[in-house]
Amino acid sequence: MSSPLLAVSGLTKRYRRGGKTIAAVDDVSFHIEAGETLALAGPSGSGKSTVARLLLRLIEPDAGRIEFEGGDFLSLNDTALRARRARLQMVFQDPLAAFNPRASVARVLDDPLRIHSIAARSERPHRIAALLERVGLSADLAGRAIHEISGGQRQRIAIARAIATNPSLIVLDEAVSALDVSVRRQILQLLLDLQREERIAYLFISHDLGVISAIAHRVVILDAGRVAESGNARAVIGAPQSAIGKALVAAAPKLNRTSTQGAADRQ
Repeated sequence: MSSPLLAVSGLTKRYRRGGKTIAAVDDVSFHIEAGETLALAGPSGSGKSTVARLLLRLIEPDAGRIEFEGGDFLSLNDTALRARRARLQMVFQDPLAAFNPRASVARVLDDPLRIHSIAARSERPHRIAALLERVGLSADLAGRAIHEISGGQRQRIAIARAIATNPSLIVLDEAVSALDVSVRRQILQLLLDLQREERIAYLFISHDLGVISAIAHRVVILDAGRVAESGNARAVIGAPQSAIGKALVAAAPKLNRTSTQGAADRQ
């Protein structure tokens, strides 16, 4: 039996606050298969974004193990980590905060191509145009500044930047929560299309079980840094067993039969 694309075991991160030790992430374990979407759900402060930062090694864990594509991700030195990050990308909630807002779209998309030596300088304009078209945008947008375009366009550019390095896994941290309903639906469909065509796996972080039901195969629900429950997305959302799972379902008034069917169709 082949190893999962990503295997996380016993992941723990503690902070000292006011003389007390707080476990932001406490003994969290999960795995993601190639081409699969695992959702990480939970209320604000449950540890979801901390897990994302640990996976990208933006911060280091106090304990635990991360295996990615068959290797020990935590043992990589700076040079090896920089190279490996080409295969593990992230899309944030607010691209305007993640990118230099005055940078051009072309500059934002050029950076990963240059940093990871994916294309020669003369080839990059063509690659950038292809990336824009791949996420449903006109190549003419390349000359525009990030702050001049809409939120939906910025999120498409964030996705284009993430796929520029041919990743096997993309972490999406509340990537659609700031978008209106119609744009959110379009971005979710784009993610599904990319996954079907490229076999990209997603770790989809959200507090919204309605959105999770439309995109995820499995779900892990966090509460106060610990795993409260996990399993098939349809089963967990349809009949949550934990108190926090029940609370999240109750707080999702738009979680109806149609959205739940979306999860069922992806099993």
